[in-house]
Amino acid sequence: MLMEMSWLLWPLLIVPALGALVCLLLRSPKTVLAGVCAVVAAEAVATGAAVWAVFAHGPVEACAGWFYLDALSAYHLAILLAVFGLSSVYAWFYFGHEERAGHFSLRTARRFGALWLGSLGAMALVLISNNLGVVWVGVEATTLLTAFLICLHRSPGSLEAMWKYLIVCSVGVAFAFIGTLLIGAAAGQAHLPAGDALLWTRLRDVAPDLNPALLKMAFIFMLVGYGTKAGLAPMHNWLPDAHSQAPAPVSAVFSGFLLNSALYCILRCLPLVEAATGNIGWATGLLTLVGLVSIVVAAAFILFQRDAKRLLAYSSVEHMGIIALGVGLGGVGVFAAMFHVLNHSLCKPLAFFSAGRLGQRFGTHDLGVLAGAARSAPLWGGGLFVSLLALIGVAPFAIFMSEFLILKAAVDKGDFLVMAIFLAGLSIVFVAALRYAIAAAWGKSSEQPAPAQPLPIEKSTLIEKALVWAPLGLLLAVGLWMPDFLRETLTQASGIITGGP
Repeated sequence: MLMEMSWLLWPLLIVPALGALVCLLLRSPKTVLAGVCAVVAAEAVATGAAVWAVFAHGPVEACAGWFYLDALSAYHLAILLAVFGLSSVYAWFYFGHEERAGHFSLRTARRFGALWLGSLGAMALVLISNNLGVVWVGVEATTLLTAFLICLHRSPGSLEAMWKYLIVCSVGVAFAFIGTLLIGAAAGQAHLPAGDALLWTRLRDVAPDLNPALLKMAFIFMLVGYGTKAGLAPMHNWLPDAHSQAPAPVSAVFSGFLLNSALYCILRCLPLVEAATGNIGWATGLLTLVGLVSIVVAAAFILFQRDAKRLLAYSSVEHMGIIALGVGLGGVGVFAAMFHVLNHSLCKPLAFFSAGRLGQRFGTHDLGVLAGAARSAPLWGGGLFVSLLALIGVAPFAIFMSEFLILKAAVDKGDFLVMAIFLAGLSIVFVAALRYAIAAAWGKSSEQPAPAQPLPIEKSTLIEKALVWAPLGLLLAVGLWMPDFLRETLTQASGIITGGP
């Protein structure tokens, strides 16, 4: 464990916090958007240094053990900055179009910049915190900060979605708080000092001595609480409204990483419960059940969606379920689940980028109006088409490979009922979403009037083209060949979940 590199963790919190304050002082929307990109770039540099230190030398610890970065958190941290980096560059163009049309004021820009960077700092806090109580504080902070991003453009629909998100997720996070208290109570049996009772590294070291009954209760509360924030069914009700009403860059971050950060909290608790209960598969069984329910529920709702962003929201419910299922199955399934985290986080922002720009182009996200968009808006219509293909697991994109490995985990374990339900859910999603993807590319648009005024058509820049094709290129490349460094990273991250070093 590296104590001499503890200073690497502090910029991860300080840079976005200072950036959020600076955004409130800037004097034009363009300057705010440029400032956001600059701060995220600086955060990416700090993240790169910290992640390199972890994988080159081992976990990094700071602040008397309250901050801790290991392979699992470093892996998620790298994904966090990838999602925020892509989404921040996209926000420059997305809100730039609105600013030129007079729909993005300085006041709105300042609010966006402060909340955006504040959310980045809160998610980083979740990932680098070793204290489960501080993790809970970070998750609650992400709820409060991201809620106001949903209604960045105020409308009855966005305000309703914001309040639904606040109420449902706050109740969920309250359940997680009870679970955190129960973990502290379970630590009493191990005679840990009060200051160490919620430190994950200390709990891991004495996990067999923790009270198993209290820890089981804690995990149930954690699964319900953080599962609500992660969009796992049946606690997912806030998600379709929030994703559909938020601006496209915000939806991209919600789906690309906010859900992951909540699921990460559950994964942190999993090895503690398994060790305390003798690795009997009790907690992983719950994850398997919740994962299957999420896949089935998402498949049922995807069949009847007419709004592109709501379709993508239910797709997020499905993919969070797939990740939970992979972890629940164990074995190669945990490795596949970590691989799926990366694949989904690369693909889903691209899908929201495309849907958002098409929404600006046509004044609506109605799939009937967007039909044939690949002809009238080749970049974004094509991006939506190909991203939908990747999301439903078309080979050789990387999502196909991670889903195939999860299927293999079910076969290896002999869970043929789980395998059958998993395949049925994926098949329904495949057929339903493929229908929408084909319509988006070659369908005939309806003549329904757009509910919002379309923005003027502008030629796509080289950077916008890169935002579409670079993630797709990565998904294709990793689907065909996995580099050794990525395989080792996934192995180390999954080893922590299964109780390894």
